[in-house]
Amino acid sequence: MIAFIIWVVGLILTIKACLEIWKLPVDGVKKLLAIVVLLITSWIGLIVYYLFAKDKLADWLK
Repeated sequence: MIAFIIWVVGLILTIKACLEIWKLPVDGVKKLLAIVVLLITSWIGLIVYYLFAKDKLADWLK
């Protein structure tokens, strides 16, 4: 049961992060690439996104 709850939390955070990346004012291909990298890296990608990259990602993708 606890594993299911952790999975649901991860799924919700991943969807939220993908939507935030999609709203960035950069090229669509770069946004899609960032989303794919986030999905492939799973929990590590979420941690990096929320702790380090959230505010800097738009500058990095320009």
